[in-house]
Amino acid sequence: MDLHILDHRLRVTSISKNGLVHFTHPLIKLIFLRNRTGCKFFSLTETPENYTVVLDEEGFKELQPSEHLQVEGSIWLPLNVVANGNVSSSSQAVGVTKIAKSVIAPLAEQHVSVFMLSTYQTDFILVREKDLAVVVSTLEEEFHIFREVAGESVPLCRQDAHNGLHKNGKEAILPTVHPVLIPQNHFCVMSLDPDTLPSIATTLIDVLFYSNSPKEDAASTPGQELDCVKFFSFSLIDGYISLVMDTEAQRQFPADLLFTSSSGELWRMVRIGGQPLGFDECGIVAQISQPLADSDISAYYISTFSFDHALVSSGAPCWLLRRREFSSDPRHDFASFSVAGDYGRRHVGSGRRTTCSDAQVPEEDIARVTEMLHHQRKDAAAS
Repeated sequence: MDLHILDHRLRVTSISKNGLVHFTHPLIKLIFLRNRTGCKFFSLTETPENYTVVLDEEGFKELQPSEHLQVEGSIWLPLNVVANGNVSSSSQAVGVTKIAKSVIAPLAEQHVSVFMLSTYQTDFILVREKDLAVVVSTLEEEFHIFREVAGESVPLCRQDAHNGLHKNGKEAILPTVHPVLIPQNHFCVMSLDPDTLPSIATTLIDVLFYSNSPKEDAASTPGQELDCVKFFSFSLIDGYISLVMDTEAQRQFPADLLFTSSSGELWRMVRIGGQPLGFDECGIVAQISQPLADSDISAYYISTFSFDHALVSSGAPCWLLRRREFSSDPRHDFASFSVAGDYGRRHVGSGRRTTCSDAQVPEEDIARVTEMLHHQRKDAAAS
């Protein structure tokens, strides 16, 4: 298998909700006038708390300093896995694969924090530029590693990777308990021909900048009844568009322009974190990703500035909802998972994707995953 370090140097930023008005013009420019900005990697995700913007250095120049703009201090490099000559994606939408998991897990053992961005086309694993030496030394026995330079994939020599770079020397972080929220929305992962982007411009601007969700405050209050959560993600990366939205937002777009891998495919969200997660902690979603991967259940994964979000097939959250019965406080509308071991901060699982026709996970699968979670949590408590 091949691992490609893509030719993008990325910044991870956050725009406050009340400060969005100051950034509407540059964001519209980045979405619709990319030839003028020179930005080739752009992702905008709205959550109840803020807007997370991930973009390359050319795009970052468009965002003026402001009290409403937070910038994570690191430069991030996107990784992409290629198996058998093909990127871990195809013309059909795919979720996070076990290939991606096999990258994240060993990196986590070396205390490398990752930022995950799944799109309709593929999955990007973002690592800090300063951690590149650790990434290469950790994965070089398993992967042929290439670095993109001016559009060409060049084999990465060990000398090139290690010059001027040092292991991060981070200490293992103790297991942490984080709440897991499961809103009632059903989500779609879709794409769009870039040539038709102007056709949905008015709708896209309205959804991104002028729509409000009455349930936004509930999403950030643990223990409060949670019906729906505002979540909309738009990515334009190397000319490919990816959209993640709930079914209510989807109805505002022309049905004949958006496409997905199969008709009616819906996803449920697992939202990780009661307080902002930060960028250094490891092991947050290991107990979610591992059972999903072992049970061959697909998952997309989108990290944001404050929280993480896994999207699983619409039947899969049944075991998560059932798992909440094991919570120490069943009154809460979330389950607390004790994250054991030093797995990746944003550790993801993968597997077969389901459609509406087989959206219910078989009872034996639900029981198996539930039992796995139960034992994992007991082991975590014992340690």
